[in-house]
Amino acid sequence: MSDKSALQRHPATWIPTVYFGMGLPFVAIAQASALMYKNLGISDTQIALWTSLIMLPWTLKPLWSPVLEMFKTKKHFVVATQLVTGFTFALVALSLPLDGFFRYSIALLAVVAFSGSTHDIATDGVYLSVLSSKLQAKYIGWQGAAYNIAKIVSGGGFVYFAGELEKTIGVVHAWMVVMVTYGAVMIILGLYHIKMLPSGGAANQVKSFSEGMNTLWEVIKTFFQKKFIIWYIIFIILYRFAEGFAIKIAPLFFKAAVSEGGLGLSTSQIGLVYGVFGSAAFVVGSLLGGYYIAARGLKRTLFTLACIFNIPFAVYAVLSITQPENIYLIALAVAFEYFGYGFGFVGLMLFMMQQIAPGKYKMAHYAFASGIMNLGFMIPSMMSGYLSDLVGYKIFFIWVLVATIPALMAAYFVPFKNPDIDETTLETNERS
Repeated sequence: MSDKSALQRHPATWIPTVYFGMGLPFVAIAQASALMYKNLGISDTQIALWTSLIMLPWTLKPLWSPVLEMFKTKKHFVVATQLVTGFTFALVALSLPLDGFFRYSIALLAVVAFSGSTHDIATDGVYLSVLSSKLQAKYIGWQGAAYNIAKIVSGGGFVYFAGELEKTIGVVHAWMVVMVTYGAVMIILGLYHIKMLPSGGAANQVKSFSEGMNTLWEVIKTFFQKKFIIWYIIFIILYRFAEGFAIKIAPLFFKAAVSEGGLGLSTSQIGLVYGVFGSAAFVVGSLLGGYYIAARGLKRTLFTLACIFNIPFAVYAVLSITQPENIYLIALAVAFEYFGYGFGFVGLMLFMMQQIAPGKYKMAHYAFASGIMNLGFMIPSMMSGYLSDLVGYKIFFIWVLVATIPALMAAYFVPFKNPDIDETTLETNERS
């Protein structure tokens, strides 16, 4: 199928699938792998440290984002990284029965992280190149919902699947099947996007390595020359700061025994809580958040979105204090948090697209912004295991509430330099 035919397709035919493909590797490492290692006998401190550290490519991806502007098309990198990620997940599965499985599987997941972060750059490049600012705002809810459906499928469906398999074939083989399933999904997405994904524009060809390095320097220099850029860096680091602490430890808290301050849930129960209750709440929150921004504008809604995103993390403090046994009460708390997460997350994504990315190197600059955002998530994630082991789950989740305050202050004071929505029309042709 020609690229022109792909461009004529409705954005709904490729936005959900490509952003689902973006989200799956990230949440596999950020959440599902944590439960996998917990069940395989690795300590919370080790889990939080290493599964956070290997997410470094999502922070460093701006360093190679200009390369994606120079060679091939953005679609080429999307498809290639989906296939690489799929085959690497299969290798993770093969590493689990080995002696020293932790070091081997962590190394392979680091490859997944590099491939996945490269996929992110190219995917956002397609989105920014093909859609006008008005359509970016319109479909930001779809984008956020698809990205985070991957979170629910991974933390819910796949975890539930693993929990059920553990009962019959054991922990190691159960997670081998799950890792292969991750790989199969990514390969199927890659094959689908060969036909369905717009190219996102032709590359800017370079003739030498030095020319490429000059381009990289130009990208970095122009990024830090943007108006209000220091404000923006502070804002995007702090927005997800509390989440970085909470999201890594929450499933470990659910799994830990009641005598250890946890909730004593089984792997299947954790998957059920996230997969059924969390998924519905998250999708609804993401879609409503997108339409809410489109109707009222990002500038008028950003502080509200930050509150809706951060305040629901309080449910984990409540759960750690009360330690309820009722699974439906726990599920209701998770649904409340996931609704707020979905509703508020789209605001951060659109802010980076419309306030930071615009300019000559919009794909690379968006990658810089999202990389910095992930740094704000990664640093507290790395510390979360040590801190929760040190003070216990109850004090830890109270600390998470304190960590939301800087995010709310940053959202209240952050300045805007561009209009919320640029009334340009969707381009019907792109260079190929």
